[in-house]
Amino acid sequence: MLGAVIRFIRRRIVLGIIFFLSLTYFLVSLFGRGSQLLDSDEFEIKRQHPLIWRSLQEDSSNRTNDLSISCRNSVQGKVLIVDDRGFVCQRSDLLWTGCCNIETPNTKQYLCETCNPQTNCCAIYEYCVSCCSNPNKRELLERVISKSKGRQSAVFASVRDHFELCLVKCRTNSHSVQHENKYRDPKTKHCYGETEAHESQKEVAGNSVL
Repeated sequence: MLGAVIRFIRRRIVLGIIFFLSLTYFLVSLFGRGSQLLDSDEFEIKRQHPLIWRSLQEDSSNRTNDLSISCRNSVQGKVLIVDDRGFVCQRSDLLWTGCCNIETPNTKQYLCETCNPQTNCCAIYEYCVSCCSNPNKRELLERVISKSKGRQSAVFASVRDHFELCLVKCRTNSHSVQHENKYRDPKTKHCYGETEAHESQKEVAGNSVL
């Protein structure tokens, strides 16, 4: 009787181990394939909704401290904040609406200070977003989107408008570093323009790492 019970328990344990290993293999294969699809240049990410671009008409209508208008902003800056109209201001000059107070002398719109016009990279994140938010950057940003691949393409497809695109694009990414742990240019590491992976990040086969 005791031997039968032990055999029954052993059989259950073996079946449990087999089930666990099978489940683990399935999950690894599933998520591994998903990662490969995102990394693949042939995998196309389609946008659910058209991207909304800023216009010059919006600029003229939004240059106001109308308290009925609310703004999204970059949130995390300890000193500087950039709002979705392209204004950069001191955090202390941020209105309760989330908009920069345009009546303060230090508030500037589409500020490209610290930005290199040749590389389209900036030393300060908020300036990068502000400069990128200018309607005249649309053509450049459309090229950036059209040339994006893999994970980068998936991220760009998820943004809703010009401002969100600039928030994402100006964050440092794999194209901002070399050898995975060192900035290619420590002074201007926030880029809104076209960038390419550093030689240290390119695969032997010649495909760029995104």
